[in-house]
Amino acid sequence: RRVGRFSVSAAETGAQDLYRRAGVGIAVVSGDRAHVVSVLDAAERLVAARPEMELLAVRRDLRRSDDD
Repeated sequence: RRVGRFSVSAAETGAQDLYRRAGVGIAVVSGDRAHVVSVLDAAERLVAARPEMELLAVRRDLRRSDDD
C-alpha cells in the first residue's frame, strides 16, 4: 500500500469520546473543483473499502476563497 496516496489533510474531528466511533475530516485545496471532487470520491472509496470500518455517513462542504 502506497503512503501519501492523496494530497489531502486528514484529522479526527469528532466522536473521540464514543467507543468505536470516529469523525474524520479530509480537506483538499485546488483551483479546480473537478479535481477536488475526484480526490474526495477516491478517498471516500478507499475508506468504504476497508473491511474493518463501517462508513456511516458522508457530508461534503465546498468552500471558496471569497466565502466568509
